[in-house]
This record gives sequence, C-alpha cells and structure tokens, in this order.
Amino acid sequence: MGRVYVETVIAAPLERVWGATQDHREHVRWDVRFGRIDPVPGTAPAEFTYATAVLPGVEIAGFGVHGGERRSDGGAVSSLRFGSGDRRSPIREGSGYWRYVPVGGGVRFLTGYGYRTRWGRFGRVFDVGFAPVFGWATAWSFDRLRIWLEHGVPPERARLHAVGELILRGGLIAAATAWGRPWSLLLATAFAVAVPPHRKTPAARRCRRRPGKGDQR
Repeated sequence: MGRVYVETVIAAPLERVWGATQDHREHVRWDVRFGRIDPVPGTAPAEFTYATAVLPGVEIAGFGVHGGERRSDGGAVSSLRFGSGDRRSPIREGSGYWRYVPVGGGVRFLTGYGYRTRWGRFGRVFDVGFAPVFGWATAWSFDRLRIWLEHGVPPERARLHAVGELILRGGLIAAATAWGRPWSLLLATAFAVAVPPHRKTPAARRCRRRPGKGDQR
C-alpha cells in the first residue's frame, strides 16, 4: 500500500487556509494533482468526482467522499476516501486526512494518505517510481498554496514562475553541453540543481515529508 505524508506551515489565518482547501473551486487552482473537481449535489457526506490530465487530451477520472469539522481547540480536520474505476489509473482506492493545527502566526497544515494500486504485481512495481512522484506533486502543491496565502501570488502565476525557472536551469545545462567542456557541464549541472528556487516559486523541498510523533492518525 502506497503512503504519502506532507507538512508545511502557512503564515495565514486558519479561515483562509480552510477556505482555500475546502472550496473545490479554490482547491483545483493550487493542487496540481487535480484538473477538475465536481461536487455531487445533495449528498451527505459530500461526494465528488474529479479528473486529472496525465497527457494532453488524456484524463483519468475518479470519485470520492469527504467531510470536515472544526474543533473546539481551534484546529480542524478533514477526512477523505477516494478511488477510480478507470483501469488506466494506477490507484484503485485510498483514504487520508488533512489536519489544520494553529501555531504562532499561522497554521500547520499537513496531510497523510494511503492508497492501493491496481494491475497486480506490475502495479506494485510501478508504484516504486509512482509513489515518489505522487508525494512530490503533493508537496509542490502545498508550497504553491503557502506562497499564494502568504505572498498573494496566484497559483497560476506561481506555475509560470516554476516553468520559467525550469527553462533557465535547463538552458544553462544545454549551453554548457554545447560548449563541449566536461568541467563546464559539471559546474552548470551542480549550479542548476543546488541553487534554491526563488522564494515565490513553489518547491517540494520546502515541505516536511516524514511525520513526527503523533502526526499519523
């Protein structure tokens, strides 16, 4: 069973974090894992369908049910069950949670979820590569949310920042390759990898990826 944990601290009021994560229209703006989320009217607990574009013109659909509650200690929690009947999806079903923990000046926002793969033994082998990518996408999205709420950078603009930096780093490596000096390629690659992203460019590395004591439910 695949498992993912991601945590960040957002210097914003809990109300703002809650709204940006619980409203499906806001959620799809910052979470790269979803291209569309459509609530199912009149369902309790709340059901929804979703779609994710894996290639241009190719979407994988799924479904889920979620519920959230505010707690008397000032925090909040949201639970989720999800799955997909699309046999192209490596994930068959899963469940997880979001926790919102008030801290000085903001909210400690964290998620933990697990999922079961399909495709039998091949699916389990495929997940060796898929799980890190899925975890990275979750962490990158969390940092994009943080930048939005802390710095006012819309998620759409933050995505452009990330693409622009990727092009610059790739261009540097390409120029060093064209020059044909092994030492220049080594230096360019080290520079492109080691230099941290701009503070308003999302980066998965800024998020904690392992739970501490008491962080798993």
